[in-house]
Amino acid sequence: MSTAQLLFAAAAEEGTSTLIRTEAAIVILIAIAAFVAVMARRFQFPFTVALVIAGFAATALGDLVAIDVSPDLILFLLVPPLLFEATLHIPWAKLKADLGPVLVNALVGTLIGTLALGWLVHVVLDLPWEASFAFGALISATDPVAVIAFFKSLGTPKRLSVLVEGESLFNDAVAVVAFGVAVAAAEGGGFTVGGALENFFVVSLGGIAVGLVLGYVVSEVILARVDDGLIETTTSLALAYGSFLVAEEFGVIIGQDDLHFSGILAVVVAGLLQGNLGVHNTSPSTRVTLEHSWEIVTFLVNSLVFLFIGLTVSISDLADEFVAMLVAIVAVVIMRILIVYGLSNVSGGLFPKRKVPIEFQHVMFWGGLRGAISLALALTLSEKVFDPETVQTIRVMTFGVVLFTLLVQGTTIAALIRRLGLAGKDDRALEQQRHQARLVMGRAGQSEIARLGADGVVSDDMADAMQQTYQDSLNTHTANLTEHSQAHPEMAAAMLYQARRDALAAERSALGDVQRTGFIDGQVAKEMSLELDHRFAALDEIEDRYGSNLDVDVDTTDLEDTIEALVAEELAWLRSIGPGNASADAIR
Repeated sequence: MSTAQLLFAAAAEEGTSTLIRTEAAIVILIAIAAFVAVMARRFQFPFTVALVIAGFAATALGDLVAIDVSPDLILFLLVPPLLFEATLHIPWAKLKADLGPVLVNALVGTLIGTLALGWLVHVVLDLPWEASFAFGALISATDPVAVIAFFKSLGTPKRLSVLVEGESLFNDAVAVVAFGVAVAAAEGGGFTVGGALENFFVVSLGGIAVGLVLGYVVSEVILARVDDGLIETTTSLALAYGSFLVAEEFGVIIGQDDLHFSGILAVVVAGLLQGNLGVHNTSPSTRVTLEHSWEIVTFLVNSLVFLFIGLTVSISDLADEFVAMLVAIVAVVIMRILIVYGLSNVSGGLFPKRKVPIEFQHVMFWGGLRGAISLALALTLSEKVFDPETVQTIRVMTFGVVLFTLLVQGTTIAALIRRLGLAGKDDRALEQQRHQARLVMGRAGQSEIARLGADGVVSDDMADAMQQTYQDSLNTHTANLTEHSQAHPEMAAAMLYQARRDALAAERSALGDVQRTGFIDGQVAKEMSLELDHRFAALDEIEDRYGSNLDVDVDTTDLEDTIEALVAEELAWLRSIGPGNASADAIR
């Protein structure tokens, strides 16, 4: 074998070895994420915060979890699907209604925060102007992942979720563009307000245009002609990454290497289009497949992002730059107070019909966590642009703020939401669920005793005695549930909605049973499954429309009227997705 062949073989072997080590590290991290998810759910601890702590602990594994956490890995591989999935679930009608307050906070708030934090860091820590503004921009990008998870579990008002998530999506884009302007000014050796504004608008509008074009093409040209869950999931994944890549590398595509657009804005706009336009071109069953697929993708990506934060942050570096880190944390908290409460008053004056309640403002302030975007931007800072000490200081300040918001604010936001009375699942709902759970458990026990008696495992006298004991207990629980419902008639509609969903789930289970026995043909099973998907989609639409506590315009003490109102809502939605919809006729 020649020398060249030996060198090539060695290189190939080294490449394979590196690939195997990386794959092994990812497998270990995913296993850690799965374990953390189980523990976080069992002990009611914030999942993302638990992941960061697990990332700290995982550093003890050394080379087993050694992955080069580069900014490109986070920005180009992990961020696009997170942003895209978030926009898929934002109803345009609700976002449009609050677009004024959202843009005031996202656009004006981010720019004010960038300038004010940059000025403060420059004055207190004597960092260069461009580096100070770069830090002000990157730390202004909020990350609502942990907060939105609490919103879903606590049943907070839908409008609060739209305000928080909408602000984050747009201020991420604004922060990245502002960061790019500051770094470009440092690389070019100068800064002008006119040039910065021109660059800002070109990058922003270009990203919006890319997202609009690609999102429309996928939603109206591709998804309108294809109704297949696998194809649409694959296409949406390509749209998430493709819109980001096309925007960021637009100059390369047209032969102008210096031209870049905002990939984040492109992803946000493309996701909004598919979530509000593309899904209406698909059947409910395909929509269910799409949503489940994206849930898996975002779980994996979120897990890796927050584990990477724990793996990347060095405790020793934080200790060495403790003063700078403390200055950054205090400055960010103070600036968040001024932006949220100050701009909420401004937007309230500009849009008097969409004033943000003070309780919402409290959550928006304390829920302004920092995460993946800030971390990725800090890692992109090059020692070729700023001196090594400046780069190290900015990174430590960023890590410190990210950790503070996650470990302190992230662990207390749920308590704040409950304290403000914004948790939809209040004591009344929890008490109702306790009564219902006791009834379900009792019925299951009673059924098991009946089976044991029929099989002769226990004597008839023993089975009858135990059945009677269960029946007495069930009578008591039924009476308690009835009394609770009469004391809180406003919850009757929500209870009925959940019961209807449970009944549909039972129908789906029964359909699967009869299909497996061969009692019905596969084609019939597919038709019935599609019908059930339509009916579930109708219930989802009603929940989105009315919030976590269903509130139809009926006298909720009259259950017959309530049932008729719910059925009317389902029928109206089913008929809206197509004339002569068979599911609408079968829903009763």
